[in-house]
Amino acid sequence: MATIESTTEIRPFSVEVPEEDLVDLRKRIAATRWPEKETVADETQGVQLATIQELARYWGSEYDFGRVEARLSAFPHFITEIDGLDIHFIHVKSPHENALPLIITHGWPGSVIEMLNVIGPLSEPTAHAGDAQDAFDVVVPSIPGYGFSGKPTAPGWDPVHIADAWIALMRRLGYTHFVAQGGDWGAQITDVMGAKAPPELLGIHSNMPGTIPADVSKALATGGSAPEGLSAEESRAFEQLQFLYTKGIGYATEMNLRPQTLYGLADSPVALAAWMLDHDARSYEDIAAAFDGHPVVNLTRDEVLDNITMTWVTNTGISSGRLYWENTLGFFDIKGATVPAAVSVFPRELYQAPRSWAEQAYPNLMYFNEVGEGNHFAAWQEPKLFTHEVRAAFRPLRTTNDQGKSS
Repeated sequence: MATIESTTEIRPFSVEVPEEDLVDLRKRIAATRWPEKETVADETQGVQLATIQELARYWGSEYDFGRVEARLSAFPHFITEIDGLDIHFIHVKSPHENALPLIITHGWPGSVIEMLNVIGPLSEPTAHAGDAQDAFDVVVPSIPGYGFSGKPTAPGWDPVHIADAWIALMRRLGYTHFVAQGGDWGAQITDVMGAKAPPELLGIHSNMPGTIPADVSKALATGGSAPEGLSAEESRAFEQLQFLYTKGIGYATEMNLRPQTLYGLADSPVALAAWMLDHDARSYEDIAAAFDGHPVVNLTRDEVLDNITMTWVTNTGISSGRLYWENTLGFFDIKGATVPAAVSVFPRELYQAPRSWAEQAYPNLMYFNEVGEGNHFAAWQEPKLFTHEVRAAFRPLRTTNDQGKSS
């Protein structure tokens, strides 16, 4: 296996979706064999038949299959080999001087699609009601096994390995200083980068921080009661996590234990869509609303299907799920980040991290804010609010000097 330093070539990459793949996709959607309707009037048994049938109808008959390719092709894409695996990434350099280099990492069931609406506002703030002093050079990589990145053929690509790869990527791009941001898996990877604390990493921002104290994590893992002495905010977080661990992560449990068993994700587009929709209760409510004729702002049918289509055409339903099998870290546990850290808490996130826990988890907490709207997919669903938070979070780290911009 090659080492991280052995191959440094960066190759331009063009997004091309063969027409025959789209023809096959339409045929598979049309040929779906449906089960009977759920026996309850709510979503407690999973994705409801009416929702997924409306998704399939729209996907197969009205959705513009060229939309994904067109949206992706609006940005410069690249491939580089890191530790023997091809890593795909979008790299947009800001036209503004002293732009701060930023690497943003998506999660599951996402892809770089999640970040497309924030790349422009972050890299060209003056074109989006912002200030040139808040400009970023933006790097958005695809996690191994996701999108256009290579699919690992052997174990070992866990969040710690990916964190090392992202540090290598930013160095390879010529950045002497940079910051990192993430949600979902991206949050864990970013936290690990903050724990590794390479000299180039100025700070991190998370919209799903790992803040759970050890005693709380143990109680959740064993089904025990909440530790004594929790504040009202901490008790709220415990209850949210308790619900998540007992009723909300069936998908994660399956991928953590037996990801290869999910062959339906590679064979049936409707199976893949249903699997990706059923992430968490609040996100499902918003996504289902889009197909029930009541779309939430910035989370339309097309936005949802862009991400699902991306996963289908790259056949990454199973390869992306293996990250759960690889992971050995507590998803919401403290990772030991020592660099300056920023946290934005969205109200419909899997849990709302209390400030008290964030202060314990991040000894150099430089920014903490609870925003008024948004859910787990912060950049995807609330791009304006997400952009505002990222700008504010990293503002304390900026100087008038060169901030690590590559040549």
